[in-house]
Amino acid sequence: MRLTCMFSFILLFGAAGLIVFIHLQDPEEIVHQQTPGIKYNMGFQQPKKDCVSSNNRDRRLRKNTADGIATVKLSGSLHPAENVPTKLQSTDRRQSSITLGKDYEQQGEEINSIRLHKRRRRFVIKKSPILISMNSSTLNLPTLKSEDRSNSKWKTLYQIQSERKQIMRETCSKYKSNNRRIITPYHVSRIFVEDKYRVLYCEVPKAGCSNWKRVLMVLNGLAASTKDIQHNTVHYGNYLKRLDGFDRKGIYHRLNTYTKMLFIREPFEKLVSAFRDKFEHPNNYYHPVFGKAIISRYRVNATKEALRTGSGVKFKEFIQYLLDVHRPVGMDIHWDHVNRLCSPCLIDYDFVGKFESMEEDANFFLHLIGAPQNLTFPKFKDRHSNEERTTTKITQQYFAQLSPSQRQRSYDFYYMDYLMFNYSKPFEDLY
Repeated sequence: MRLTCMFSFILLFGAAGLIVFIHLQDPEEIVHQQTPGIKYNMGFQQPKKDCVSSNNRDRRLRKNTADGIATVKLSGSLHPAENVPTKLQSTDRRQSSITLGKDYEQQGEEINSIRLHKRRRRFVIKKSPILISMNSSTLNLPTLKSEDRSNSKWKTLYQIQSERKQIMRETCSKYKSNNRRIITPYHVSRIFVEDKYRVLYCEVPKAGCSNWKRVLMVLNGLAASTKDIQHNTVHYGNYLKRLDGFDRKGIYHRLNTYTKMLFIREPFEKLVSAFRDKFEHPNNYYHPVFGKAIISRYRVNATKEALRTGSGVKFKEFIQYLLDVHRPVGMDIHWDHVNRLCSPCLIDYDFVGKFESMEEDANFFLHLIGAPQNLTFPKFKDRHSNEERTTTKITQQYFAQLSPSQRQRSYDFYYMDYLMFNYSKPFEDLY
């Protein structure tokens, strides 16, 4: 009898859990991923279902759900939201619409069902981050001016951009199987905003980010020249606004109307550059936070001095930490994937530059956005200026310290970055 009661209780408990799970699922929350090249015209905070058949229906549904739209005020807002046209422009009826906040119920559902849905959504919103639905950018790479179309250099660089974006989109389409285009403030936390020239820049450390911030400050009128801006001013001055500092309306508007760009670097070379900068020079953050944990976990017979200071981490130990699924200390932006830092499969970047062709790509971008002609990308090395830049040769010397298995696992770790940005395998024995 007792066994029967226990078995019945387990069955009832499992059934109740399944019912609660199904009850909390919201099929309306799924936003279909848009295909490359499709453009959308948008209005401000006017939720719109797929295949809306009439303006009357749209007004009726907005009225029914006006009180259910989730509102968020992001902390630390640095700038008032931009004015966005309130008239919703028509789109292809077969295209997925863009929604901000809570999705509303389909036409014909009873009022009681809608109210029940709202109550359930309020519960879910309290338990999960606010989501911002995003679409493909309404702005692509600025077109070449008429006088530039006869310039073979500009035409070549423009074609290179088209090819880079095509490879990136194809990679996302092939390997990113999710059907969502949902962007949270976290996804835009690495994006810096320059409102005067309407530029969004996603920061990728060790890929010229310090000098790019200098350029943005000059464009914004905060300095007359990039040479006048010191390293600490760039990184700790908080003169540049981040996109996650705006409210939803401001984020939504800028993502869809500003020119979005990022610059990337060969993954192994970027990794070695970060290691040299953070672990081979005095550092009062990376040594005690990362160095001590790495030495404690991966160095046999570590000295008390090394355990106390965290100084002297070896590259092989650093790689052991990087590849360990149970890292003693978390990931850092300096060696994280570009795919995680900038979310290129969610955000349609208009310009993709490479560190290896930095001067040419950067000045081409400045030309495209109409920057002052006397503003060029700075060439100077931001830190440790007397030390040689991390090159392919130096990178190979560091990775020669690793076993073939460690090199392969490191390549696997950055595989998506290699694939998405069309970098060749750095070693012949990699597969």
